Amino acid sequence: MCFNLTCNKSQIFLLLEVFFIKQELPINRQIKAKEVQLIGETGEKLGVMSLNEALEKAEDKNLDLVLVAPNANPVVCKIMNYGKYKFEQAKKEKEAKKKQRVLEVKEIRVTPNIEEHDFGFKLKNAKKFLADGNKVRITVRFRGREINNSKAGEVVLNKFIENLEDVATVEKKPKLEGRNMFIILAKKAEK
Repeated sequence: MCFNLTCNKSQIFLLLEVFFIKQELPINRQIKAKEVQLIGETGEKLGVMSLNEALEKAEDKNLDLVLVAPNANPVVCKIMNYGKYKFEQAKKEKEAKKKQRVLEVKEIRVTPNIEEHDFGFKLKNAKKFLADGNKVRITVRFRGREINNSKAGEVVLNKFIENLEDVATVEKKPKLEGRNMFIILAKKAEK
């Protein structure tokens, strides 16, 4: 490591890279136990020994001593390359995130007196959203005095339910909230 001000770029990068690694497990001199149960780098048990002996064994192999079970009696430590371990953990987390799918709720807004062509267009969009695996919230917005005839909005929503019943299930029945009435549809589970 370089402590003077005449470091080259690769040494600075190495220093910064080591600095930003999150250390979640205590390693080497951070371990405060007097006795440890030691596990080798291949997984074999090496027995109970003092912390100093365990540190010497790890240093002889140019590896780290990592505390893996702090609540055991005596605590369990493993000899491993901690940097490689952290890299593998980050790689696994990244793979898990790739496989995750964020479920979105797409909203389609209509009015109670929607025309047939507009209804067909909104229906086609709802089918596309459901095919992509998203949930669909269909909202009827009442303007002015339209709120007095909320049945018209319910008729429109029920028409959506009828037309989408082959690809979707109703999660929430028509519900009036303020000047809006809505339903939530989800893709039918495949058998």
